[in-house]
Amino acid sequence: MRFSKAFIPTMKESPADAEIPSHKLLVRAGFIRKKASGLYDILPLGTMVIRKIERIIREEMDRAGAQEVILPIMHPAELWIESGRWEVYGKEMIKFKDRHGRDYALGPTAEEMITDLVRKEVKSYKDLPLNLYQIGRKFRDEIRPRFGLMRAREFIMKDAYSFHASDEDAEREYWNMYETYSRIFSRMGLEFRAVEADTGEIGGKFSHEFMVIADTGESSLVFCEKCGYAASTEKAEQLKPEEPKGRDKEFKSIEKVATPGIKRIEEVSDFLNVPPQKVLKLLIYVVDGKPVAVAIRGDREVEEAKLKAVFRGSEVRLATDEEIEKFTGQPKGYLSPVGLKLPVYADFTVIPMVNFVAGAGEEGYHLINVNWGRDFEVKEFVDVARVVGGDPCPRCGSPLVEKRGIEVGHIFKLGTKYSEAMGATFVDESGEEKPLVMGCYGIGVTRVMAAAVEQNYDENGIIWPVEIAPFEVIVIPVNVKREEVMGLAEEIYEELKKAGVDVLIDDRNARPGFKFKDADLIGIPVQVIVGKKAQEGIVELKVRKTGERREVEKSCIIEEIHNLLQDLR
Repeated sequence: MRFSKAFIPTMKESPADAEIPSHKLLVRAGFIRKKASGLYDILPLGTMVIRKIERIIREEMDRAGAQEVILPIMHPAELWIESGRWEVYGKEMIKFKDRHGRDYALGPTAEEMITDLVRKEVKSYKDLPLNLYQIGRKFRDEIRPRFGLMRAREFIMKDAYSFHASDEDAEREYWNMYETYSRIFSRMGLEFRAVEADTGEIGGKFSHEFMVIADTGESSLVFCEKCGYAASTEKAEQLKPEEPKGRDKEFKSIEKVATPGIKRIEEVSDFLNVPPQKVLKLLIYVVDGKPVAVAIRGDREVEEAKLKAVFRGSEVRLATDEEIEKFTGQPKGYLSPVGLKLPVYADFTVIPMVNFVAGAGEEGYHLINVNWGRDFEVKEFVDVARVVGGDPCPRCGSPLVEKRGIEVGHIFKLGTKYSEAMGATFVDESGEEKPLVMGCYGIGVTRVMAAAVEQNYDENGIIWPVEIAPFEVIVIPVNVKREEVMGLAEEIYEELKKAGVDVLIDDRNARPGFKFKDADLIGIPVQVIVGKKAQEGIVELKVRKTGERREVEKSCIIEEIHNLLQDLR
């Protein structure tokens, strides 16, 4: 392609509403343009990246035995009513009526649509297993679209669904997709981790998120460099500590001390000159309408996704000030487990605590030398704290590493949640009718493009991994008016095309510095600079990622570029 004929509207300045690097750079480099809040035009360069991402996905999904389908984006309401999600999915679902007054939605996901298709066609165990996927547009009316393609209202997604005669076969396919996803993201040149994750609103028995490591990621993950354990912080487990032997021999007498106006953990810690680790934090949650008292070490935070999982609740929230007083009879900021009528569930972090500080249940007072087991009973020790870097790995005990990440893929073992709700059954070998066992596997295609930029950029622009770059090579003649420069540039351009290389030639009559800035901004992996030594048949190669430069003779250019691209893959 010739730059002079291409639609690549680069910009010097970032858009005012862009907050993260991928949003700024994809707009500046001419990959996307904002149409409205959360809606974006994908321009030619962006489309090239998307197509390469889709190609890798298709190749690996087909290799894994999945088959591609195309489903409607208009979803009849009755299917979502059958599954029980029409009213509970939330305001993110874009609902509308057709001209006949029938209710529809723009598809945010496709469990109902695919289950309806399969239940009508699959009748016997002989038709199983089956894995169907599609790559298409999804719609979610985000309450606050932000971060460009990272959280948009319309996006491109690959979603796949598998159907099985047994739980064991569903699990086999789950790990088949796990390996398939690992190959997909490896081929894209991305640094990623597959982490144990919460199943969220989709449900299911267990799941893994595939997260691209990036400092700007909106999610946190922890992983063990020794044994390979990895999980999102919504799911990460704690290593349960053992109760210290003879801890009761260390008990001191409980005392009430005045702490006027002192409520927050940090204030209590400073006022009483004790570390936050020696202060008990007591929180009142409402789980499906019922109050629950949760105790945790003062320096730690409750991870509500874990709390929800512990109590198997569908709705979990902190109690309001009025509810706290109603449920406990105590003032907020001075809540005490001592004498509390509610059962106390204590996080694992409380197990080693001895002679700690807690609220006194009275305005302006705290208790010191409090001990669980003596001063109050713990109904159950539960794992609800947010795991952080440095905590021991729950598998091997080594320190965990914490990173930020961007979720680009998610796989679920759904079980029979949707098949039972929608009557999707098959007849097994013994003639018994059973619900299909399902799996679900998604990749955010447009999100992958944004995540790749978040992981690969510098002060000059994007640095695309070779496999998903819009072009692999850009040929830059520094002066198109010089015959020997333009002649050599054209010759190299034609040879690269014949060699099957995705190549762009910057044939614009523009200043060299302007061309170099655009090449760096767009992020093409290899630059061929044709300049002052063109008459000698010598050009300069520049590697965008490292900035490495070297001179190469024209006769060796194809081989040099081929080797260079192989090294960069």
